[in-house]
Amino acid sequence: MKTPLIEPVKADLAETAQQRLDSLTKPKGSLGRLEEFARRIVSIRDEKFPSFPQKKAIFTFAGDHGVVDEGVSLYPREVTAQMVYNFLNGGAGINVLARHAGSDVIVIDIGVDHDFAETPGLVTKKVLRGTGNMRKEPAMEREDAERCIAVGMDLAREYALQGYTLFGTGDMGIGNTTASSAIAAVITNMPVAKVTGRGTGITDEGLAHKIRVIEDAIALNKPDPGDPVDILAKVGGTEIGGIAGLILGAAAQRIPVVVDGFISTAGALIAWSIEPAVRDYMFAAHSSVEIGHKAMLDAMGLRPILDLDLRLGEGTGAALAMILIEAGLKIYLEMATFHEAGVSTEVP
Repeated sequence: MKTPLIEPVKADLAETAQQRLDSLTKPKGSLGRLEEFARRIVSIRDEKFPSFPQKKAIFTFAGDHGVVDEGVSLYPREVTAQMVYNFLNGGAGINVLARHAGSDVIVIDIGVDHDFAETPGLVTKKVLRGTGNMRKEPAMEREDAERCIAVGMDLAREYALQGYTLFGTGDMGIGNTTASSAIAAVITNMPVAKVTGRGTGITDEGLAHKIRVIEDAIALNKPDPGDPVDILAKVGGTEIGGIAGLILGAAAQRIPVVVDGFISTAGALIAWSIEPAVRDYMFAAHSSVEIGHKAMLDAMGLRPILDLDLRLGEGTGAALAMILIEAGLKIYLEMATFHEAGVSTEVP
């Protein structure tokens, strides 16, 4: 699979940004991680004074999972399509928080087992009508996994051309915490039980069953830890592949991408495994309640921005984190320097 050229960010631009931050009317480092966010945006955009994002988009990829047939979720697969309609009607958590953050929500049907009528706001990029039951067969063929990644990369290019300069990731898919836990276990080489949580809120008995299902799926399909596309194909999901592609495409366009929670981070882990340089372009939005999330973030060396006990997905954490990232950039662009304000600097 051909992936776009992704260049590491320039360390000298981060140093230049820090020099400006240190010249602002405040003690050095006193705005903590807001300063980090500003430095990173400067480096990612490759501009000393990047423009403030006027157009932002959270991409919520939706897809169904055949492993739901194994009883790993409290909800039936029909809920995926029902929630897509909720997104399109503006009534979901991501709609509310994206409006608060001033971001558009782009809803993508990449693998829902439902035929949607032509609906304003829905981007139809269906690769599959849901994945296979990975406990009995691979989730999808390798070619399908590559197509999912290509969908995400194409969307990144398309929206970059439309003038969007800040992306967020989101997801919808009943059963997708099962697929994400499988991906986490294979790539981090951790036991399934250490990276598998309750998802929709299953019982202790349900959690034990979910762990067995994932262990069986990995044993059956034998995903290659050194081949991220093979992992995605055998135990992943269409929406996870779309997210991976979006991150790869965003990095190629030098657009920062705010990665939401557990499922989005599984997509990020696939993207990072394909091309480690994407790490420079990702912001980890928050620390999910799902226990496997920390292991994935640690593998990539990403530090979450928020810790709010979130586990909804959809891109909700990304919307909230966008606000803080933009706050850091506003400080950098708009705060007066000591010289401009006529304020005395530190005593020598």
